[in-house]
Amino acid sequence: MTEQSEPLEVRDRALEVVGLTRAYGEFYALRNISWSVDEGTWWGIIGPNGSGKSTLLHLLSGVDQPTSGNVHIYGKRVGSYSRKELSRLIAVLQQEGLPPVGYTVREVVEMGRFPHQDWLGREKGVDVEAITDRVLERLGLTTLADRALDRLSGGQRQRVALAKVMVQEPRILLLDEPTTYLDLRYQLEFMELLADWRQETGVTIIAVLHDLNLTAQFCDDLLVLKDGMIEGLGASSKLLTEDRIRRVYGVEPVMLPHPDSGVPQLLLRRSASDTTDSTD
Repeated sequence: MTEQSEPLEVRDRALEVVGLTRAYGEFYALRNISWSVDEGTWWGIIGPNGSGKSTLLHLLSGVDQPTSGNVHIYGKRVGSYSRKELSRLIAVLQQEGLPPVGYTVREVVEMGRFPHQDWLGREKGVDVEAITDRVLERLGLTTLADRALDRLSGGQRQRVALAKVMVQEPRILLLDEPTTYLDLRYQLEFMELLADWRQETGVTIIAVLHDLNLTAQFCDDLLVLKDGMIEGLGASSKLLTEDRIRRVYGVEPVMLPHPDSGVPQLLLRRSASDTTDSTD
């Protein structure tokens, strides 16, 4: 009698893309993208500039409409949701974060509850102040709660932007190059905050990223785009190879295992022209 294996974990399908194409006149930003995302996973979207990454996020969030194909969120076409319904499911965090406006940190973070409020700005049975306090404390923003955004650094404003989407309590988080303007410390801190949040809540994360080393450390799976088409799809540990990086980005890479986790990490060889000594 053979021993039965444990049943596989069954996840809900958070998002599904079928035959997605976006054209602007004769230019195709995306061509025939088909892809599915299980609930609770963390996907990275990578590729060179102009490969269609941000366009794809705009289509997933419902901000833009495809030329052909469909996006389904929890089995329902994204265009069939009202904006408020969709905002209860999806939050979007752009690379610019928040502008340096005069609102206080607390006021901005509490704006994340808007999708859950009625037309008078009320929520029944929910302690918004308690939710806000909990998130502010978690992100180390409690002492800044009454400070205006225009008195914060770029890294602090990006943490406030993350606090705002955490208070929103979405089921899917879309991120468009969220660490672009952060220094090394804040980049790592930001990604670790996302990882902890996903671990605790099961939020699904889809992030456009340029830093392939951070991508390898945090993303379970990757969608690799080139010229608006899928060049690779699957586990990040298998897709981040020297051959693929060379083919997609046109650089000479060296991939090494991370000393702690073993995930692939990227080094770049200088081109021959860069290494040629010049004399006056």
